[in-house]
Amino acid sequence: MLQRLLATISSSWARFSEALAGPVRATGAFAQSFLQPFFAALHKGLRSLVRHSLTEVVDSEAQPLDQGLDFFAENDDTLTLDPLDIPTGRLEAPSVMWLLKTSTDPEVFLAAARLVPQVEWPLDLDVSDMLHQLFDIFTSCVDIQKRIVPSLEEKASACTMALTHLYYGYILQPYPVRDTFPVCGMDLNVFEMIYWAGMRRTEHTVLDTTINLFFSNAIGSAWDSSLSEACPDSIPEQLSHLLPYHFVTGRVTKDIETLAITVISKLLSSPASPSNQIVANCTLLACVMVGTRVDKKDIVRIDKSSALPRLRESLSAQFQKALWAWDGGELDKYSTGIACRALSLLDIICRILELAEHSYDPPSSPFHTMRNLDACRKIYLRARSSEHNHPSVSLGALRKALHFTFATATISWDHDQVWANQSWSERVSHSPEDFDWMVDYLDFIYSNDHEAAHAILLLLDIMGVWCSPAKQHLFIERLISCMDSNMPTYLRHAALRAAHGAREEIASIHIIDDARLRDIVLTKLSPTILSVLCPHPGTTLANDGPGPFFGRDKCYVELIFALARNSDWHPHLFGDRHIDWCISMLPEYYDSGYSAQIFYIAGILLQIAPEQTSATSLSFVTEQQWWDLMSSAWNWIPDDFYNTRLLALVDGTKKYMQIASKSDLEPFIWNVNRFLERLEEMGLEMQGLEQGEGIAVAVKELRTAASNMLESFDQELLVP
Repeated sequence: MLQRLLATISSSWARFSEALAGPVRATGAFAQSFLQPFFAALHKGLRSLVRHSLTEVVDSEAQPLDQGLDFFAENDDTLTLDPLDIPTGRLEAPSVMWLLKTSTDPEVFLAAARLVPQVEWPLDLDVSDMLHQLFDIFTSCVDIQKRIVPSLEEKASACTMALTHLYYGYILQPYPVRDTFPVCGMDLNVFEMIYWAGMRRTEHTVLDTTINLFFSNAIGSAWDSSLSEACPDSIPEQLSHLLPYHFVTGRVTKDIETLAITVISKLLSSPASPSNQIVANCTLLACVMVGTRVDKKDIVRIDKSSALPRLRESLSAQFQKALWAWDGGELDKYSTGIACRALSLLDIICRILELAEHSYDPPSSPFHTMRNLDACRKIYLRARSSEHNHPSVSLGALRKALHFTFATATISWDHDQVWANQSWSERVSHSPEDFDWMVDYLDFIYSNDHEAAHAILLLLDIMGVWCSPAKQHLFIERLISCMDSNMPTYLRHAALRAAHGAREEIASIHIIDDARLRDIVLTKLSPTILSVLCPHPGTTLANDGPGPFFGRDKCYVELIFALARNSDWHPHLFGDRHIDWCISMLPEYYDSGYSAQIFYIAGILLQIAPEQTSATSLSFVTEQQWWDLMSSAWNWIPDDFYNTRLLALVDGTKKYMQIASKSDLEPFIWNVNRFLERLEEMGLEMQGLEQGEGIAVAVKELRTAASNMLESFDQELLVP
């Protein structure tokens, strides 16, 4: 316990140093000269008590005093503390209270008063006397006209901010057992008198907010509370700590609700990435705004970041309830409840969930994902219904609800993350008809709401969705529309991802009964796909290389690989110059070291080569280039190719290996050995695959042939 008190003194000295270095630095020198010896003497006395203690302890939370207190290093005694001992924060508040009550030095008092909003005040600590003391000292700063004396402005300001901070905590102490105003004998007149005494304009917002505590559930504006653009960053941060008290105690006016939204928006939209403490403050404020139950201890805690994972989960769960209960109708009917507020906070909630993503590991919940999407479906159907007069309102809400669905599944809504390797935590069981509404929605908004269209296309790819036969024609047409050169790049990329997600169905074009649909896919979709990678009109493959889009190129070659498995596609892959483009990508990926693209390009050419050897683009590929491609493909083989589809690569490698040099064979054999080791690790899985054993045999034969070639090179060197 003594050791923890020592740590408290250390922490308090650091806080006092900061306070004294602020606007009162001109008068702080005397206070510092007084406080430092005081803390030194107190610390030394406590150290002597520790030295004679019979219990040895280690306290990892103990911190050194300011470097000026060099006697701190004189003793290295250690103690052991029970984790249930009083937290440091509970000792800081009584220390500041003691200084405020006992100090006769005005500079010491001013420094202590400025510490009040920075310290956590336990709910069981009686601060009623301090409230009256601070108000009395404030009144001593006011002249006969009830205006603040200019020379006492700093003192009046410190007392006001300290009084406000403590008053909020005091009203929360008895809640919800007692909900009466005023408390501690301080009524509306007290705070109005402070307000009109001439406080700084930057502090008006804090006072406006406090005064609104005396108005409960007012429909109109009880007391104007707004946040000016010019206010310093410290004000919205302070308000993010105070505003939850209003919602927990029911002291919410329309202005307070608007102010809370403004505060959260301002803090989370800062150019600098907000700290975990700021995110936690905003998360708790959003929680109480939408009716989530929170611990009172979290409200009074200055740094709430430790509670962030729990708060994020609660916020997500509470909003999901509001979303699921909404039938897609107008929000006006919810005006007396929290559901309207929850739905109006959609953008803010999504931003919070995204910022808190790294502090929270969401459980796998495909059921919740589907329920969120079902709520989105209801909103869409309501918006398109004949009796709905203002579809734009519901469509705007639908866009936000989709954003929330992404955020809860930790899928980025950001355009720049379109090529991130994102997927749902689990595949969701569904039928194609479940997502037909998305195709209709895409058709309705793709030309004027590109962000929503981007979200739908990305969603269809991530979930591996293929629509029902009734919507396939419309889906392909909208893919083509979204890949158009006039569309934003991010939308064209999302359309390419959606085509990638439906690649197996698009590759099976020969089994589609609709001749018109087959024609659209083969004659319009195919050339449009390549335009996404070669977007500039008039450019050629020679002067417009594949560029740095690793994710885009991998998506593209995986799509073309799937199409190449169907011979019906081969003429179109050549005619629309997909094969030329794939070959043009190779030099860049040889140099970059990325192997995924090389593997798929090798697979594409091996599937087409047997019947297209006379084609212009392949006739110029030399045996050396074929060998470079085959050997490089073994650098990386995806897990889903540990099956019979790999046999074509084995055969192609054997065919061109005859021209390999010794320097080629050594790394190649190493890659083949690595593949076989991985194959053995997957032994149990491979037993269930057709011809699994044959794959291992074929690869081992390839390794043996390569090893024999390498050995022959060594023998040639031994020949005199």
